[in-house]
Amino acid sequence: MIRNVKVDDMRYALDGNAGSDAIHRNPIYSYAVTRLIDDSGLTGVGFAFTLGEGNDLVCKAAQYYADKLKGRDIEDTMANFGNLFKELSNDQQFRWLGPHKGVVHLALASVTNACYDLWAKKRGVPLWKLLIDLSPEQIVATLDLSYLEDELTHKQALEIFKAQQPTAVLRQNILQSGYPGYDTSIGWFNYSDEKVRENCKIAIAEGFTAMKLKVGSEDPERDIRRAHIVREVAGDNVKVMLDANQQWNLPQAISICNKLKSINPYWIEEPTHPDDVLAHKTLVDAITPLKLALGEHVPNKIIFKNYLQTGATSFIQVDAVRVGGVSEFITVSLLCKKFGIPVVPHVGDMGQLHQHLVLFNHIAMGHEALFLEHIPHLQKHFVHPVRIHNGVYETPQKPGSSCDLLAINNN
Repeated sequence: MIRNVKVDDMRYALDGNAGSDAIHRNPIYSYAVTRLIDDSGLTGVGFAFTLGEGNDLVCKAAQYYADKLKGRDIEDTMANFGNLFKELSNDQQFRWLGPHKGVVHLALASVTNACYDLWAKKRGVPLWKLLIDLSPEQIVATLDLSYLEDELTHKQALEIFKAQQPTAVLRQNILQSGYPGYDTSIGWFNYSDEKVRENCKIAIAEGFTAMKLKVGSEDPERDIRRAHIVREVAGDNVKVMLDANQQWNLPQAISICNKLKSINPYWIEEPTHPDDVLAHKTLVDAITPLKLALGEHVPNKIIFKNYLQTGATSFIQVDAVRVGGVSEFITVSLLCKKFGIPVVPHVGDMGQLHQHLVLFNHIAMGHEALFLEHIPHLQKHFVHPVRIHNGVYETPQKPGSSCDLLAINNN
């Protein structure tokens, strides 16, 4: 039984312009951390990700949600978590502050993720193992499919999982081979051209076969020059992604994306405002065959549904520390499976939680094991940091979701 809850505001300054992009020039990577303390001595840890200011507001909202879990048994809670998630996300007063977005939804992510972590620890298994061992009925019971009925019913969700069961064992080979990663840290926005060049060489030496550059400069020629540096060093066989972090308006995006075709990018990420579904659809049509990726700032399953319905993106980057946590992440992954769109998460948690979720997506849902973003800057703060070797994530083996932080664990 959950006997106590604690919420902590954890902030980590980065060194040497790391984490910078076209919009967020001076980030402070931060977590709103929820701890659910079980009377058996276990602690479930979950968090949402921010860039510093406002992290305290997320913590205050997380405390509101977490207090509602006191006295609950985690197994009973997770047996029908979809209903609880729906109840919390539609709290009649808190909902006004969203709905299903912003501070309150980030707070719900923190609490939701703590529930899943505690559940896995209670069963003594890594989160990926807990999830792939659940029956389709048990998994779907953890999801809130409301407002998706036009595209994804309860019956259809069950059918997607059941259709993958006969071949799931074949996909478990990835547990031994590891999940491929891609390097985001080669080209933060504030890095010099020479640092970008050197980082590309390091990434290749470390075994990465895909990497990402931040674009969105006031002078588009800077973006084009730097993109060519990456392509020159990486060669033609490495996937190169470009990320504008919402910097451009639609006319700018059309113009600059067409110029960036010259380096054959694998995708253009977050080219314009994340709420503007129709602008992305217009852009897709104007820059074909270039493909778009998005999801870092898409707050909920409804907006993802709209992007999928309009065909406005080729890759979905749903983030379990941005949407309402693991439950909503799985829900969005189901939608993507129906529409045949790959899920390549944004890793606002530095890959800790998402390394579990992509294994589940691949094994239980049949998603392609494309690759998972790798950002190393906070690894030293985790009890069990992600391990990546030769560009590949090693499968985590410790019970839980790998989200325990050293500072809190020792507190």
